[in-house]
Amino acid sequence: MKLFLDTSTPITVLELDDNRYKWESGRGLAKGLLKYIESKLMENGASWRDITEIHYYSGPGSFTGLRIGAVVVNTLADQLAIPLYDHKGEKRKLVMPEYGRSANITPPKN
Repeated sequence: MKLFLDTSTPITVLELDDNRYKWESGRGLAKGLLKYIESKLMENGASWRDITEIHYYSGPGSFTGLRIGAVVVNTLADQLAIPLYDHKGEKRKLVMPEYGRSANITPPKN
């Protein structure tokens, strides 16, 4: 099963083979992404071990969203020992986020 993931916006896009899902992840991406993927795998009668390759939209987009997504797909590809591709179709050992600009870091709130 091919998995495609795009975490570049507050609406996460997940594709499992020809099935496309959208999740308004907002600020819940880090906490809920793995559970979301697992729930969609289960809906398709599949498990983590059924994933045969991963494709990831590496940017540009949300700094935090891209970092969280990259960590998840890099870890899954490594632990499942499966191929990983960036959105340009290039096979990668690791995908690195392509932010498209410098990070906009705001001062901490008191």
